[in-house]
Amino acid sequence: MKYSLSLILGLVSLAGFSQKPKTVGLSNDRVQLVWESTASGWRLQKVAVQKNKQWQALAQPSGENTLLYSAEKPSNKPEQTFKTITGEEFPGHEYHYQQVQWAECTSPVSLNTAGQATHFFPKDAQQTGKSLTFKQETDAATINTEWTLDPKFPQDVIVKQTLTAKKGGFFSLASPTLSTVSEQNLSWATVPGYFQGNKMQPNFVLAYAYGHGIPKLPVVYRERCASTLAPMISTKNGLTLAVIPEPGLARDPWANDKITQLDWNIGLSHMNRKAQLSPTLYYPVLGEPKSTLKPGETITYTFRYSLTDGDWFKALNHTVYDIYQFKESLALRKSRQSLTDRIHKMHQYLIDPKTSLWNVEEFEGKKIGAQSYLGGVVGSDKDAMKNSDYGAMWMLATATGDSLLTKNVLPYAENFKLVQQETNNGFFKGAVEGQYYLAKSKKFVEEWGAVVEPIALTYYTMLDIGNMLLFEPNDAELKERLRFGAERLLTWQKPDGSWAVAYDKKTEQEIFKDIQDVRPTFYGMIVAHRILKDPKYLAAARKGADWLIKNAVETGSFLGVCGDARYAPDFATGQSAQAFLDLYDLTKDERYKAAAIECAKIYTTSIYTHPIASHKPKTVNGMAREDWEISQTGLSFEHGGIFGSAGRHGPIQLCSHAGLFIRMYGMTKEPIFADMARAGAIGRDAFVDAKTSVASYYWQAMNRGAGPYPHHAWWQIGWLTDYLLAEANLRSGGKVVFPRGFVTPKVGPHQTYGFAAGTVNGEKANLVIDENLVTIDNPSVDYILAKSEKKDKTFVILLNNSAQPSDFQLTAKGQKATAKQLPAFGFEIVTLENKEL
Repeated sequence: MKYSLSLILGLVSLAGFSQKPKTVGLSNDRVQLVWESTASGWRLQKVAVQKNKQWQALAQPSGENTLLYSAEKPSNKPEQTFKTITGEEFPGHEYHYQQVQWAECTSPVSLNTAGQATHFFPKDAQQTGKSLTFKQETDAATINTEWTLDPKFPQDVIVKQTLTAKKGGFFSLASPTLSTVSEQNLSWATVPGYFQGNKMQPNFVLAYAYGHGIPKLPVVYRERCASTLAPMISTKNGLTLAVIPEPGLARDPWANDKITQLDWNIGLSHMNRKAQLSPTLYYPVLGEPKSTLKPGETITYTFRYSLTDGDWFKALNHTVYDIYQFKESLALRKSRQSLTDRIHKMHQYLIDPKTSLWNVEEFEGKKIGAQSYLGGVVGSDKDAMKNSDYGAMWMLATATGDSLLTKNVLPYAENFKLVQQETNNGFFKGAVEGQYYLAKSKKFVEEWGAVVEPIALTYYTMLDIGNMLLFEPNDAELKERLRFGAERLLTWQKPDGSWAVAYDKKTEQEIFKDIQDVRPTFYGMIVAHRILKDPKYLAAARKGADWLIKNAVETGSFLGVCGDARYAPDFATGQSAQAFLDLYDLTKDERYKAAAIECAKIYTTSIYTHPIASHKPKTVNGMAREDWEISQTGLSFEHGGIFGSAGRHGPIQLCSHAGLFIRMYGMTKEPIFADMARAGAIGRDAFVDAKTSVASYYWQAMNRGAGPYPHHAWWQIGWLTDYLLAEANLRSGGKVVFPRGFVTPKVGPHQTYGFAAGTVNGEKANLVIDENLVTIDNPSVDYILAKSEKKDKTFVILLNNSAQPSDFQLTAKGQKATAKQLPAFGFEIVTLENKEL
């Protein structure tokens, strides 16, 4: 296809003499940009986008440029404080993890008050071939800006800016303001990884710390938590304006042989310096090393404006795939150890009390069991204990039939759950006394203070007991305990359908009134309805879900579940998507399906898509690696935003969302869901401990294994199984289906299996985990085992988890090896006769 490129000269002839052009422009069949010469300089007169075969103009074109200059390095100390909507100074002295990051993110550079701002419309314009170049002289520097249309992506305008310093100091260029968007014309704004929303938020803490609405200040965000490098604004007439830095401009989190996660090369914002809504890029960041120039030195950088004839999700896909080559990055991924083998090895890790740090303690006449937890817990003297994924525990024990689990782990884990719950009549009956047990002081405590959270009741009463009851449906005591929790959750539900974030354990008063519980707390009522069959619980679930749609999904406002991070938005957002999906399965109400899809789309902005992965050699803790092996692309963060863990530690390896995203791809056929799931799951060997096959939690830990979190192995078994079974269902076209249980507490949307028979090729079959039955010589090929209910067949469900075809040999016990090949992300079912095994 040809794209015409016209330079609109607007020549005017008077008495035979030509005057200088009054207008210049760039256009093709997708975008139009027209500048007009005015007394103040060249202003953008028109910015238009082709949509549905009609030209749609952005209402407020600008073209204003901004240069930031400071003779001295700007201070990195905050110059002002901010309060919550309830009047407390944020984040509070007890949240020391957040205090440092909050101070850093409220410094003059971050708040965009540092330096002297020079705003201008360029004085000189010149055509050179198919580009326009504008030039401006200021007291501090000369700025040249070259504009061209991208012939490959005609909705994009490529801009190259060059600054030449006239005097020494610190310099930063802002991308010129293409167009501003009024609040009235705003439909959505996002800096992916930091916030998204459809309305301005007057309270700075709610907007900046939690992303509950759009900040009214022109803050500058760091690339370290920006999942996709594309601040964008969508308008009510269906257009999206984004600014996208060229690949390589942002920091590489591990540039060569050490972590460089904290480097700050670019700034991203939803506003220009004047606090007008307009996606803006800052380069270099004022005060950072690249911003220091001597007279005569230059800075050059390139970015693009993308003018999309659609919503933010369409613009996100363009950035992820076309500019940051996500598909090509996925194609590099190759596993050295299969995901199936990881599950097998973690099984061995978990049945050894020494490696898994399993403890059995005496409490209130019961022997209770849990794993050591060596992370931060208030009151802990390195004696905290915790269990994580009860669904995965019961699934692994059932699928393996391993007595070391059924006799040495499950009974004590169940006792832990029973004594963890408050059973005395009173305000907290049915809730949990705390996530953690302190062995020395013999008490249960919460992660970060004497609080009781309704969502913790959903997690540690409803989900854990609910998942156990799927495997033990006739356990009367567990049913009674589940009902305790259901009634308490019902009592705590507010008239509008919502719940409190937390209650003070001593006073029983609601606390954290500065934030709303925009989390899937209603899921506890789904569990109650599925197990106890009482219609009032389903009604409560729907009431809670309806409130969450209006206050979270429609507004883009979510909350996290980690108390030590003061509930910074996290993986609970992905969990909300699965919660809506499960409610849709129960009710067939299309509103819940739509909410699930929208929530999952929003959660794609919790997945890193940069830098572009490559074969570049790197050194990691003395070991040679290629860049793709340690790439952040495809990984999600624990909690993002300005004070989440991702800022320091990077993303995490717990890809709990992988199964959900495969299910979403099956529903929507949006490739980004499947590609993100696979990129997160496949080829992550650089983060897996060779001795235990347990992956590290935080990216920065690389392959140091479970570290202080031995219980994470259960979550890893849970999400890997959910992912593999979701892939099997998708790729088989529904020929492999196993009933899904409830989501896991806390870390995301993965669900449990193995409590009931599924179907394989139309036959009833039970999930089996047996590491001695089948061997495969290619780690890119994973497999799932299922035995027919008649016990005469074993189905081997094969999955090629590679973007390339895979040759392999399948060896079943007692049979000769069979040579096979599967296409990229291919699938096959092999049926073995059990009498031959």
